[in-house]
Amino acid sequence: MSSKLTVNIKGTILLKQGRDHAVKRFHPWVFSGAVQQATEGLQDGDWVEVKDQRKATLGFGHYQKGTITVRLIVFGETTPTENIFGEKIKKALAVRIEAGILSSHTNACRLVHGEGDGLPGLIIDLYHDVAIIQAHSTGMHRDRVRIAESVKTVFSDSNFPLTAVYYKSLSEKTQSEYLLGMTAVPHVVLENNNKFYVDWEEGQKTGFFLDQRENRQLLGEMAKGKSVLNTFCYTGGFSVYALQNEATLVHSVDASERAIALTRKNLELNGYDATTHACVAEDTFDFLKDKKDVYDLIILDPPAFAKHKDSRHQAVKGYQRLNAEAMKMVKPGGIIFTFSCSQVVDRQLFYDTVVSAGIQAGRQIKVLYHLSQPADHPVSLYHPEGEYLKGLVLYVE
Repeated sequence: MSSKLTVNIKGTILLKQGRDHAVKRFHPWVFSGAVQQATEGLQDGDWVEVKDQRKATLGFGHYQKGTITVRLIVFGETTPTENIFGEKIKKALAVRIEAGILSSHTNACRLVHGEGDGLPGLIIDLYHDVAIIQAHSTGMHRDRVRIAESVKTVFSDSNFPLTAVYYKSLSEKTQSEYLLGMTAVPHVVLENNNKFYVDWEEGQKTGFFLDQRENRQLLGEMAKGKSVLNTFCYTGGFSVYALQNEATLVHSVDASERAIALTRKNLELNGYDATTHACVAEDTFDFLKDKKDVYDLIILDPPAFAKHKDSRHQAVKGYQRLNAEAMKMVKPGGIIFTFSCSQVVDRQLFYDTVVSAGIQAGRQIKVLYHLSQPADHPVSLYHPEGEYLKGLVLYVE
């Protein structure tokens, strides 16, 4: 690809008077309410130029009908070249290397985290020698081949050669496919010298929850000599870390039979007995009912209880109930790792919800740590919405 060729700009978005402040502060979203005029005939995924009332160019990005009308990829007056994805992916890889994430003991990480890496609507996860692309916007879906070629080019010049690039579709209308190369799944990856099977073709998200890497490490450090319950365990990541750090007993619970099967495989992959350290396919609330004073440490890492603002109230009630039950059940002097990945439940609301659960449980509780997402899930200073993972480590008297 020639870096001199510019992308094909299909039209212009003119902003209303006084509605350009967010863009000038480098916020990457243009909301529909800020748009005064758009070029007729624009299609979802088209590249557009965004201008203010003085017709000054503010930036360029992908157009899409909906609440977020433009996702800005470039700020300023210079039209992006066809190498724009390569330039941004190269910078993203440099950040991961600078942060010390990729190493001889960890070969899986998030390579591109949407707005945090200046590529809104795009996720790229790296599993050893395979890159998984997910498009959360039509524009990124339409540009997927160009993105895959950019990934290949960036990694051909690095110390991390790739064998395949896989596109995992989020829509029933489009197909998942290998855009470059092909490889067998499941794939074994390393995370802090722990081994995990990853199946990006059939697994949730891209196959593994990379955002809990540092929190799993902390959990492991606190698990020695303890009996541990890992709820909503999915692939058993927290369970493996607890056992590696000499937890006396680890039970893993998930409502999904498929998740439990994968947890068993990951325990065995790391040399642990999945019968001694039981893996149970059961609803977490049902499992907790008769488990008072059984566990020293409980992990609460549920899927997003709310994906939209209209379901936030019910989500808060769910988090409150879950945390209250765990607080009642954990042993005196026990530890709870509790998380929310619901973007519409912000950090303060989550904290307040856990406080309410503590009052309901009637126990004295201390906050030991505030947890978040790791450095390969960066948050743009100008896009605080990118912080989605909230966690607390609680000491329950």
